Amino acid sequence: MRFHVTLCALVALGEAASAQQPGAGRSIDSLRLTRRQAIAEALAHNPQIEVARQQTAQSRARRVEAIAIPDPALTAAYDASTRPFSFGTAGERNVAIDMLIPFPTKFWLRNKVARAEIGSFESNYRLQTQVIASQTSQFYDSLLVARKHRDVLLEGRSLSADFLKRTQARYNAGTAAKLDVIKAQVDLAQADNDLIANELDIANAQAALNRVIGRVIGAPIAPADSLEVPPALPDSQTIEQTALANRPELTELESEQRGASATSSLLRQFWIPDFTLGASHDYTQPGAPVFSTGIALPIPLFFWQHSQGELAESRYRERELAASYRDLRAQVTQDVRSAYATASTSLRQVLFLRDELVPAAREAFRVASVSYSLGGSSALEVLDARRTLLDAENQLADALASANIARADLERALGVPLSTLGNR
Repeated sequence: MRFHVTLCALVALGEAASAQQPGAGRSIDSLRLTRRQAIAEALAHNPQIEVARQQTAQSRARRVEAIAIPDPALTAAYDASTRPFSFGTAGERNVAIDMLIPFPTKFWLRNKVARAEIGSFESNYRLQTQVIASQTSQFYDSLLVARKHRDVLLEGRSLSADFLKRTQARYNAGTAAKLDVIKAQVDLAQADNDLIANELDIANAQAALNRVIGRVIGAPIAPADSLEVPPALPDSQTIEQTALANRPELTELESEQRGASATSSLLRQFWIPDFTLGASHDYTQPGAPVFSTGIALPIPLFFWQHSQGELAESRYRERELAASYRDLRAQVTQDVRSAYATASTSLRQVLFLRDELVPAAREAFRVASVSYSLGGSSALEVLDARRTLLDAENQLADALASANIARADLERALGVPLSTLGNR
């Protein structure tokens, strides 16, 4: 009896300990997300967005450093001593406070440089948000198409199972060969194998989407949206100017150019004096402190070191940025044209597959299936028609995903959502 009580106590303690373990007995719920919600989650939790946000905050802090007034310096010294560290024989005991104030235009130019850097990082932040939004939309479509393929495979398996039943019935009735039954069994087994392979595609798509939205990699996701034909594209005549006006990369480079120009102006002021203010008092002498006001004037004796050094480097930097800007404009133009052509072609393919190929393949399978039931078609013809139908449906699913992905990429290339532009 005592052993039985002890055993029950140990079991109870074990259950209590396991209940206190984090995550014990709990499973991660499936997250149901629309495309818009997935993008919002990514923009709120993606680490790359946080990196860009903190870099922008750092640039704002550097602006405070750039326009900060130098701290005054306090000095206390024993002067006029007969030998070092002879404090008792010092003839003067001076305490002074000095302050160096840069020329006002230097503050203005440093502020201009710092604000240009802030603008550059703000543009980079916009760029990262657009890139992450585009990636999230693409990963969402990848998950949608993987699940759509599963629906097609399930439909194909259902058709294979139905065909196997009919073939077995015909074989039992003596109107079909044993080979037809074997072919139907192999076709059903292939459908089951394809479903197993599709599980990996869904898992990989979920992992990619979980990573970009900052969620646990293995957590399940249930998309609330479905693959649909995207809306019509905007007028192709305006896309180039729209991209040139809204791409963050161009804005970022423009900010860098303004900063480089301000840096060159600041470097050219190496000869401009700064102001000095000071107050000192000799505690060996009675009286009030004495004050000093003056200027600290640099002597550009070796001026060529400046003109051929930091000034030349800054000028070359300006030229480099100007050339980079011209090249970037050409890249943006090419990028938006390519993205528009891809989106337009993908949309046309979707419409063709939906309206022409899939209906024709479905009708061909229907005719072959009915003919087989009447003894007019062979099993091979039915299986071929079924594969053609499933291939057409898979092509439509891939085309729908490609069209939506191309649309998201076009939005990235334009720098603005397509919903803000007029449709054709």
